[in-house]
Amino acid sequence: MTGGGLLVAGTTSDAGKSVVTAGICRWLVRRGVKVAPFKGQNMSLNSFVTREGAEIGRAQAMQAQAARVEPTALMNPVLLKPGSDRSSQVVLMGRPVGELSAKGYHGGRQRELFEPVMACLEELRGTYDAVICEGAGSPAEINLRRTDIVNMGIARAARLPVLVVGDIDRGGVFAQFFGTTALLSPEDQALVAGYLVNKFRGDVSLLEPGLEMLLGLTGRRTFGVLPYAHGLGIDEEDGLRVSLRGAVRESVVAPPVGEDVLRVAVCAVPLMSNFTDVDALAAEPGVVVRFVDRAEELADADLVVVPGTRGTVKALAWLRERGLADALVRRAAEGRPVLGICGGFQALGEHIEDDVESRAGAVDGLGLLPVRVRFAPDKTLARPVGEALGARVEGYEIHHGVAEVLGGDPFLDGCRVGAVWGTHWHGSLESDDFRRAFLRAVAAQAGRRFVPAPDTSFGTLREEQLDRLGDLIEEHADTDALMRLIEEGAPVGLPFIPPGAP
Repeated sequence: MTGGGLLVAGTTSDAGKSVVTAGICRWLVRRGVKVAPFKGQNMSLNSFVTREGAEIGRAQAMQAQAARVEPTALMNPVLLKPGSDRSSQVVLMGRPVGELSAKGYHGGRQRELFEPVMACLEELRGTYDAVICEGAGSPAEINLRRTDIVNMGIARAARLPVLVVGDIDRGGVFAQFFGTTALLSPEDQALVAGYLVNKFRGDVSLLEPGLEMLLGLTGRRTFGVLPYAHGLGIDEEDGLRVSLRGAVRESVVAPPVGEDVLRVAVCAVPLMSNFTDVDALAAEPGVVVRFVDRAEELADADLVVVPGTRGTVKALAWLRERGLADALVRRAAEGRPVLGICGGFQALGEHIEDDVESRAGAVDGLGLLPVRVRFAPDKTLARPVGEALGARVEGYEIHHGVAEVLGGDPFLDGCRVGAVWGTHWHGSLESDDFRRAFLRAVAAQAGRRFVPAPDTSFGTLREEQLDRLGDLIEEHADTDALMRLIEEGAPVGLPFIPPGAP
């Protein structure tokens, strides 16, 4: 028997679909429901490697953790990884299958993927009591409806009820709810069961007259009003949509254990990928993490991180144009800490041969590490386990660049020279003992009297954050009505709101 289900759509990108989906998954699993997340097509540079070696969006991996299940490629069968404003790498069932322009993808390839996407959804629905699906962007993208495989396309095919999430903090949420519904065809509208208000600040009683008017206008109820929640620290889906310039990431607001704080500057390189690598640093009391794009912003940093990127050669050019490359070279000469992760590690090396990603051929790196990188057509996808600084480390690898390490001290799969460290491993800083050892080494190199907290557990903090999402649903949504929706589908006889799809 096919399990229950729900599609969480949004009035806009970044309306909160990912966190609402995770919150519903955590609420359901706490009620004893066997639940899985699903997103047919994801566009993100923030990805993860499953235990079977498949690459999926980090948001779906986070939602799987919320559901207390192991993430698999079934949960995100299509992942698009932008390489520019006009093209993306297409990852199908966890493996890259080519590079396509947006026009080429929406012009034909997307329709070819509908069948495998639906097969994954049906396999999950046959295995789990409920599957909570996340849409992408808005379901009312009328120019893309014909080829849709992530919003109303799968809702129609799988007869899923649809809950539309709107971000009231941006303003205009009533117009967004009404307009989203009114731009759908009668067949699509029949599945839109109602709305969920996200990021509300203030007195809900002031909002209630508007919700009553919305019910009168659309015949659809609002299933809850979620308050604005600070400091969730949950993995963002896409680093392209929101500029991180000057942003500060923090999960814990607590005084440092030692006498000093530790300041971490992350170079906000183009096509930045897996910037969540630094979340584990931000979780440490006394560690302040900020994203920067100017050389002068590195001056007071105790550690500079050059993060992963989908465009190593483009990132190198960007670092040079902005004077950040020279600042990094000066830091290394002064013995001040620098950490390169994945594409950032490659940029710190001596030489790059890239006929795959940028097709730029031979390019000089920054020369801070004795490493030569050759880009291979096949992508490395792995979940390595190792030891560094006397501690066990787990991570994951996602890269085309193959590094030949020619010297330095071993450091995970990379190396260390003085105060410059480099590795392809994402997620290594989530290993608590290793993170503490690394921060102690950085503090010593930086001359800071910073002491890592002895008991910070990143895994425990993440679980607490996911529980907070479950609490938001449990405390601020009509969970009885939500459960009926998941089990029984959209109510029969929902009214049509003109004009409908063109």
